[in-house]
Amino acid sequence: MTAITATQLDIEETARTTQANLNYLLPGPKINRRFVAAGVETNTGRYGPYPTTIRDGRSIKDHFSFDKHGFQLLDAPTVIADFHQKDEVEAKYKDEVCGYVQRAFGADLVVPTSWMIRTSGSLPEPKKTDEPYRHYGGIQPPAGEVHVDTEPSRQLAAAQRIYERTRPGGPGFKRFIISSFWRAFSEPPQACPLAVCDARSVRDDEGTPNVLWIVDKIPEGDAMFADMDDDKQLAAAIFRHNPEHRWWYFSGMARDEGLLFKFHDSDRSVGWRTPHTAFWDDSFPGANVRESIECRTIAFFE
Repeated sequence: MTAITATQLDIEETARTTQANLNYLLPGPKINRRFVAAGVETNTGRYGPYPTTIRDGRSIKDHFSFDKHGFQLLDAPTVIADFHQKDEVEAKYKDEVCGYVQRAFGADLVVPTSWMIRTSGSLPEPKKTDEPYRHYGGIQPPAGEVHVDTEPSRQLAAAQRIYERTRPGGPGFKRFIISSFWRAFSEPPQACPLAVCDARSVRDDEGTPNVLWIVDKIPEGDAMFADMDDDKQLAAAIFRHNPEHRWWYFSGMARDEGLLFKFHDSDRSVGWRTPHTAFWDDSFPGANVRESIECRTIAFFE
């Protein structure tokens, strides 16, 4: 965690603020899992709302940096006419995002890993299929708990697998950054935007693993806590309330902007991860349903 200087605080205190409840992890069961199926996501952990000040970075958007804050708002025009056209996103958008990420981080290689649309409005009925559910390229509700989608101890092995698969026989890498490129494509302002936490305000020892299970049907009751091989699954990090966390968002995001933020940077001498969450923003009466697309990538520095 890097220090926040007085000059930086002076600039940041000029930002507009809003008040909202953010959901943090509460004391509860020792087994933390997140089950996801088509159109629904459920945690075993207990979460509770904490009134939180969220600063609007719109007026000082050029102030933010990846090394300090862990995120930046980028100008990012897109060729995609309709993000609900899955074939178009597959054919064009992943490469487009990789280009933005490579330029932003200065990486040698950027590999897309997954993408998802999220909406705060009505979800479509899942299509009937005999295939198992894939948590990829669908439409899900906003994630409304403070989290980072990567749990630190599992990321080096994941990066090595992806690099070896993508660049067999390559020279290897000395650093990698896992990130999300988040774009709102519904009309601004959005009623349920994304808040991101200043990486400098998050201690390295914070976070509890939340194991991800992708299922066809969400289990119920005791079945959620049954013996399962959690160690071999992907996991996120979930967070307990810390009043030192400094929260930001960018109001009225347009479809030609992208919020790029870190899930995990292997270089921990800089801001290396950005907790985030959806929240309900009552700053703008009559705000619109939020529709957004997130595209996750891993950037390698050889």
